[in-house]
Amino acid sequence: MRVAIVTESFLPQVNGVTNSVLRVLEFLASEGHQALVIAPESDGGPREYAGHRIKRVPALPLQSILPIGLPIAVPTRKLEYLIDGFSPDILHLASPFALGAYSARIARKLNIPALSVYQTDLAGFARHYGFTAAHASLRKIVGKIHTNTSRTLAPSSAACADLRDCGVDNVHLWRRGVDTSLFHPDSRSTALRESWGAPTQLIVGYIGRLANEKRVHDLAVLDRDPRIQLVIVGDGPAREKLEGELPNARFTGFKSGAELAQAYASFDLFIHPGPNETFCQSVQEALASGTPCIVPTTGGPADLISNGSTGYIINTSDPIALAGAVEHFMSRSDHEDMRTMARDSVSERTWARINGQLLGHYESLITAPRSHRKNAA
Repeated sequence: MRVAIVTESFLPQVNGVTNSVLRVLEFLASEGHQALVIAPESDGGPREYAGHRIKRVPALPLQSILPIGLPIAVPTRKLEYLIDGFSPDILHLASPFALGAYSARIARKLNIPALSVYQTDLAGFARHYGFTAAHASLRKIVGKIHTNTSRTLAPSSAACADLRDCGVDNVHLWRRGVDTSLFHPDSRSTALRESWGAPTQLIVGYIGRLANEKRVHDLAVLDRDPRIQLVIVGDGPAREKLEGELPNARFTGFKSGAELAQAYASFDLFIHPGPNETFCQSVQEALASGTPCIVPTTGGPADLISNGSTGYIINTSDPIALAGAVEHFMSRSDHEDMRTMARDSVSERTWARINGQLLGHYESLITAPRSHRKNAA
């Protein structure tokens, strides 16, 4: 099978879209399939990954539209030559926007089935930053992009519902995998907990990009509680501001690999307060590490949590609700049971299994009669 993957984000930029594409590329290589990646130009970006070629197109920073630090590709005629020259069996559009929309038109012209993966809530980001007009426009644009592909995969029930509200009808639920070998309860470290200076405190952690839309500042109510040690893992444009707003928190900077896994497993509770996540891989990695989570009522993370068993689903922007959830957790005597249930809830979601499902979607679209291909019309 020959798969052309057009992605709005790729290495050296590390985020949920990039990580998902990397896992797909690794899986395709392990199964003997060929892939071509087309991604925005970026300094220091690789030209090959897992034996697959990476081709770049010009890009501009998305800060010119929204201040969230993502690139926006500038499609050119070169894109059609790249796709046609590779002669793919299927086109995979990862979190499509400008580059993906243009590629969907090329797929229609060349009669190649196109599968789109919804992963970034750009409209939600626009609303968060106060761009009301942009929010409405982006919803229409995103809906049209996905409507013009053969099939759309979304990572959560909330994301599926959001797309259907935008007029996208051929939506399928496709969750994300997690490395259950790397992220494991056995990575819990007493030494690391002591290095955070909290031998007797409840350790509550956040892991992710430090940007305003993640609403890490909502954790201030916990930072003021002397019984709690906040640990913030990650980096981003809001770090300096957050260090002022959360003066008692430990900021560790960016972590990866074994160090990241150790941090997840060493928390007592994990919190992700961002309300615009279509899935939230960090919640799944925390669960795999045996760490109960607190997540917002909006977005994809609520799909991952069994309220009261593997964590809490609350309005994380409400300081009373947030403090109350943590207080309830502290009063419980079944922390070990919760850790076991957290791990068990995602233990079967390996990347091999998840990407096997993706391969099934590919095969379904490739073998469909050409007259039934939505983007062939």
